[in-house]
Amino acid sequence: MIRIVLVDDHAIVRSGVRRLLEESGDFEVVAEAGDGPEALRMVRRHTPDIVVLDIGLKTGSGLDVLPEIREAGPRVVILSMQDEPAYARQAFERGAQGYVLKDAADEDLVAAIHAVLDDRIYVHPGLAARLVLRQPGDELSQREREILRLIALGYTNQEIAKKLFLSVRTVEAHRRHILDKLRLQTRADLVRYALENRIVGVGT
Repeated sequence: MIRIVLVDDHAIVRSGVRRLLEESGDFEVVAEAGDGPEALRMVRRHTPDIVVLDIGLKTGSGLDVLPEIREAGPRVVILSMQDEPAYARQAFERGAQGYVLKDAADEDLVAAIHAVLDDRIYVHPGLAARLVLRQPGDELSQREREILRLIALGYTNQEIAKKLFLSVRTVEAHRRHILDKLRLQTRADLVRYALENRIVGVGT
């Protein structure tokens, strides 16, 4: 039996994934965890073959704990709602070998686990082409692209917050993440990037 630890902050999701895996007859779910620290404890205690890991955890991103999980030995398949190529790239850079979207889990998760155990990379088919055909700004989430566009159009943080029904602090955090991801430093850099990559057009 292939030993698995499930990591997701929603118990109902873990229950559904457990049922899906155990009904296949090839897998034994030896432990579940709802956050990163608990995931590491379960991995070290049970030494699974595979960790099925969600990105969005209550105590932070699953991507943050992914390298430590890999160091402990098991292979990692990401199971996430995030269909942005940037998230998949980060996951693979940090050691994941599979990336499955939750809305396709019934079809893909079992295949992904078997592929990873055979030392192959598995990517959800709908995401694979977007990973290969990288577009400018793919590093950014949809929300970050939206905020970048508004910055480039001259909106202040306060105006963006009001327009998108966010707090000013949230907009400021997104702006810092955008600068970090794009390796830029100033608002002028962001405007130039948006124009050069047609996120906004001249005269928009």
